[in-house]
Amino acid sequence: MADVTLSAIRKSFGALDVIKGVDLDLKSGEFVVFVGPSGCGKSTLLRMIAGLEDISAGTLTIGGQVMNDVDPSKRGIAMVFQSYALYPHMTVRENMGFALRFAGMDKAEIARRVDAAARILELGALMDRKPKALSGGQRQRVAIGRAIVREPDVFLFDEPLSNLDAELRVHMRVEIARLHKELKATIIYVTHDQVEAMTLADKIVVLRAGRVEQVGAPLDLYDDPANLFVAGFIGSPKMNVFSGRVTGADGARALVRLDGFADKEVAVPIRSAVPSAGTPVKLGIRPEHFSDDQAESLPITIDMFEHLGGETFAYGRSASGEAIIVTTRNGRSLKAGEVLRAGFDPARALLFAEDGVRIR
Repeated sequence: MADVTLSAIRKSFGALDVIKGVDLDLKSGEFVVFVGPSGCGKSTLLRMIAGLEDISAGTLTIGGQVMNDVDPSKRGIAMVFQSYALYPHMTVRENMGFALRFAGMDKAEIARRVDAAARILELGALMDRKPKALSGGQRQRVAIGRAIVREPDVFLFDEPLSNLDAELRVHMRVEIARLHKELKATIIYVTHDQVEAMTLADKIVVLRAGRVEQVGAPLDLYDDPANLFVAGFIGSPKMNVFSGRVTGADGARALVRLDGFADKEVAVPIRSAVPSAGTPVKLGIRPEHFSDDQAESLPITIDMFEHLGGETFAYGRSASGEAIIVTTRNGRSLKAGEVLRAGFDPARALLFAEDGVRIR
């Protein structure tokens, strides 16, 4: 296991900058997830760590050693891709041990490593099967086993669950979390699925357009996002955002008049100085922070429901047409077209400047 440090890392393709000065300090044994929308640079950043993409500027160190120009095979890393890329004519055992045989390792050591990986991944009964006789989840476990047998300092995962169905993805998330706990390995994992990130990560790195927006533990990013992008990306369903203007101050609370709700005024606690009256702001309220027993409420015309059994997502709109999502436990008694008064606690609302930066 090893620390991974990225200092002012940049990647350019000609005049196009795709990674724009990334600084990260990833500790040994951490499970770190790179998350962000398509095209944000997360897979490119992972490939630079792996040595599959050249670093245009900056310094990459693994275990204290500079790796910028080191061959990928000598970086102490193993990578698991979205595609299983198993050899169809080889058994599971042969697939897992192939890279070791190719490197000329002793047969007894290969057998020891393959058997140890098979035990960890519960592949014992499948070792003599070929890939065509395996399910998608079993094939991905074999691909992970092929990485484990190399006994790397750092595991790199590039959207490894994207090809699996929803139920199998949940199962494999549990498997990967268990694997991390057993191996105590440093893992860097790329996904566009923020639920996956929240489930697996010790630390999440949120990327946008080649830059790091925020780094932190999953619940820290959920509770205390640095800007509207992070607030909207972390959490499912996404945060509701309402436009408004500051009308004044009430002690340590900013008074915000919301557009689209008959000039509804909300008192939001903040620690910084209250913006001057007339300042345009954004108010964020998560769907799950609405409830039926709060003094403050917003009238919402319901368009449709997403029933999940224990709770319901109600999709609606304000009088001015702003889209709103509310989590409610009373969804069975509601009908589309009805007006729901969704209560909320202003202390749980988040305030943002017009440019998206958080006002704390």
